[in-house]
Amino acid sequence: MMGKYLHVLGIGIQNTLVYRANFLFRAAASLVPLAGTIYLWKAIYGGQHADASIGGYTISQMVSYYLLVTLVDAFTAVAEDDWQIAAEIKDGNISQFLLKPIDYLTYRLCLYLSGRAIYTTVALVPVGIFLFVLRGYLVPPHDAMALVGFMASCALAGLLQFFLAYVMAMLAFWVLDVSTFIFIQFAFEYIASGHLFPLDILPAGLARAIQFTPYPYLLHFPVSVYLGRIEGPRLWQGFAMQIAWVVAGYLAARLAWSRGVKRYSAVGG
Repeated sequence: MMGKYLHVLGIGIQNTLVYRANFLFRAAASLVPLAGTIYLWKAIYGGQHADASIGGYTISQMVSYYLLVTLVDAFTAVAEDDWQIAAEIKDGNISQFLLKPIDYLTYRLCLYLSGRAIYTTVALVPVGIFLFVLRGYLVPPHDAMALVGFMASCALAGLLQFFLAYVMAMLAFWVLDVSTFIFIQFAFEYIASGHLFPLDILPAGLARAIQFTPYPYLLHFPVSVYLGRIEGPRLWQGFAMQIAWVVAGYLAARLAWSRGVKRYSAVGG
């Protein structure tokens, strides 16, 4: 049973390698807004003493936050998986998966993992150079437990990212164009995941409310674990919430597929 999915993983890696130059330029281009953001924060901290903090972040911690967000995003972000899934539904190309002994969710997960493996490998070149240039600001992990927790949280964030994209793409069973829903979801994710700014600089009530959505567990939570800003009981509560959202995402993905294929009628493929 696992052999066919390992084969899919291998084929996905081979197909993705065709776009390695595209990934390299995309990763390099993504550093431009990151550099602008870092220089903006350096200007905000400018003129203050070295230990000055904003929202509990020193300048080194703030720069490290954005550098780590870039790393986690490279590890976990979906590329075009949601668009591809929606297109396969709309064009009728999923008919072949209804006739073959293959689980579509697992098939797409293998393609997602292969894409992330190649993109992350290629992106490490420009990102590594960028990290080296700003190495004076990059703080080490809070402790060994924080590093282990960071890696575990990144793995869970990747699964959650995939399930959110998969569920959003399943809307193609009900609507002709899912682009509006994908863009709306991306807008919420960009802000509520901590990509734009650390969530703990928000007012306490708003930051607490956001913690009950899945988005903080995509970026903000893994980075906060690395920086040691979440420890003790709060750390285990955070992992429990992240795991709960991963399970909920998986169940929602299964439910959306089972309901969707009942409405499906092939118009192509």
